[in-house]
Amino acid sequence: MADVEELNKPLFAGLSDVSIADDIPVEGQITVPVNSSSANDEISTLDEPVKDTILRDLKAVGQKFVHVLYPKKSSALLRDWDLWGPLLLCVSLALMLQGGSVDSKDDGGPQFAEVFVIVWFGSIIITVNSKLLGGTISFFQSLCVLGYCILPLTAAMLVCRLVLLSSSGITSFIVRLVVVSASFGWSTFASTAFLADSQPPNRKALAIYPVFLFYFVIGWMILTFSPS
Repeated sequence: MADVEELNKPLFAGLSDVSIADDIPVEGQITVPVNSSSANDEISTLDEPVKDTILRDLKAVGQKFVHVLYPKKSSALLRDWDLWGPLLLCVSLALMLQGGSVDSKDDGGPQFAEVFVIVWFGSIIITVNSKLLGGTISFFQSLCVLGYCILPLTAAMLVCRLVLLSSSGITSFIVRLVVVSASFGWSTFASTAFLADSQPPNRKALAIYPVFLFYFVIGWMILTFSPS
């Protein structure tokens, strides 16, 4: 009988004796506080002025140029990769190579396209070769490094154009040969400084050889250029 009476007892019988005074308001707060953004949080680029965005990107490109001019084992160029710098260098190099003396009179345009094909297609081939050999960097990181390391060769092209404006004899050729050779060595050394550690130790030579050939072809185009 005691068990039956216990089962028949209301479940919340004790709550009926609880009373709330009239002067006590029944209300609550169910909102979840949102943490206020700190001063160190990055500003969203959606709210950033266009001028600030452009200046910030140009500053980042300039910093990568410094990394190429003073190459050292640093992951900054690999971590903050972009393709704006390589595109700028490729366009500048193609514009300076355009208008050379060739067999046909209308070959200025194909020379511009030729530089684009060599730079981008060559970079893609080197990157694919690096990945097949077991490289650890990403596809776009490799394109970024190879493109930025064209900077010495682009500067050499500018120097060669200035030298050709003054003279075109044997002295001019020797000066251009020295400048192009130095820039070729600098580009190769800078690119290998960033890419060598991403390759297996027993396959570094196989990964560096295409880089050597890539910059050699660009250097040869610069050395053999003669204004029309």
